[in-house]
Amino acid sequence: MSTDLAKLYSGKLLALAADIPHVGRLETPQVSVRERAPLCGSTVTVDVVMEDGKVAQFAQDVKACALGQASAAVLGAHVLGRTAEELDQARDEMTAFLKQDGPVPSAPFEGFEALLPARDYKNRHASILLAVTAAAKAAHEAETAKQV
Repeated sequence: MSTDLAKLYSGKLLALAADIPHVGRLETPQVSVRERAPLCGSTVTVDVVMEDGKVAQFAQDVKACALGQASAAVLGAHVLGRTAEELDQARDEMTAFLKQDGPVPSAPFEGFEALLPARDYKNRHASILLAVTAAAKAAHEAETAKQV
């Protein structure tokens, strides 16, 4: 493995990818959202149940590269109890972190620093953003559905 790839696929990143919280599907989700990265074909499907404006139940079916899996692991570790707005903020900060050399996303999502070496691999950004994008969409859809 080249030095660049060894740096990208660090032990910390691979450990995250191997231990994704909330894997699977919910039996009765309020909302399910599937996101796909067109370039690599990675997909993430998230199921959400919102209560009192916060994620009460969450599951994710992750079919992605190690980078996408690691990102899903960080999200999964912190998603319960988050509002749709907090998930939007995590998605926006993660996008800026990857695409504009922004800072590591703020607490509670600071675990994304394991993906710092992935900034240089623009073709992997879509896969990395799948889980947090799907979670933010699902939270908003669940909140909108409650208001109808």
